[in-house]
Amino acid sequence: MSLSTRLVPLASIVTASVLLAGCGSTNADASGSGRQAVAAFYPLAWVTERVAGDDWEVTNLTQPGGEPHDLELGISQTADLDEADVVVFQHEFQPAVDEAVENVSDAVLVDAEEAVELRSIEEQHEGHEDERSDDEHSEDEHSKDDGHDHGDTDPHFWQDPLLMADMADAVAEGLAEVDADGAATYRANAEELRAELEDLDAEFTEGLAACERDTVVVSHEAFGYLERYGMHFEGIAGLTPDAEPTPAVLAELEELIASEGITTVFSERLASPAMAESLASDTGVETAVLDPIEGPGDDDGATDYVALMQQNLAALQQANGC
Repeated sequence: MSLSTRLVPLASIVTASVLLAGCGSTNADASGSGRQAVAAFYPLAWVTERVAGDDWEVTNLTQPGGEPHDLELGISQTADLDEADVVVFQHEFQPAVDEAVENVSDAVLVDAEEAVELRSIEEQHEGHEDERSDDEHSEDEHSKDDGHDHGDTDPHFWQDPLLMADMADAVAEGLAEVDADGAATYRANAEELRAELEDLDAEFTEGLAACERDTVVVSHEAFGYLERYGMHFEGIAGLTPDAEPTPAVLAELEELIASEGITTVFSERLASPAMAESLASDTGVETAVLDPIEGPGDDDGATDYVALMQQNLAALQQANGC
């Protein structure tokens, strides 16, 4: 999908009632060009930094170890937005950011929702025989209300390396709107990144081509874009990690684990592992971590998108006998 960017007129700063958290910079040692980009959460910050290069300062609104769904903006983050030349975000993923971007100064906005082709939940499960009825697959039946509304689409596009490449192209065009002289460089950086992401895509295609099992139970539905590699993901919670599953869903998952010979229930790094550990204990299987890559942790683990994706691939191979 082609890039859609827009200019937002100067308006007031977001009210102090949402000014609670701090900010983090992914490229604090920028060369001093004065150009600033702000990205809403880790995958967007990573791709922006790779495309922008050293001449831009790229700030990530979501701190390491923070859950991006629950982000609330602090004073310094709001100031970063107001001073930004380019803001890279995803509409309907972080409500606080959606509100804030309408009040920034004359920044170019690059919206991932417009820049890449998001898929519906139904599309994510195409080609798989449903273990549950359509009603049981609905978000209302799956879990209690979690306070987040992502509409009918799955926002977790960064699980697909090729969509991340599309995002890189969109970011390059957004940066070029601000710095026309650097347009060729940004597009070349995006092209180089696309080649790297295509290699990652090939790793997943080959690595998941011959598995003993193709059904994976995860904490929440953040991995649907990986289904094109032949995997089928069933989330304990819904699209957001703080949702609580209904007893009916838990019972169905227990039956699924037994019938499919599933060996592992996956938790994730930024959310509580309690639901996954409880289900694994009840069914006598192991637990492991599958990273939604919504934000880097605050530990010493991998913080590079490609490395995190490769860790996920290795975890899936081990759990599914690939």
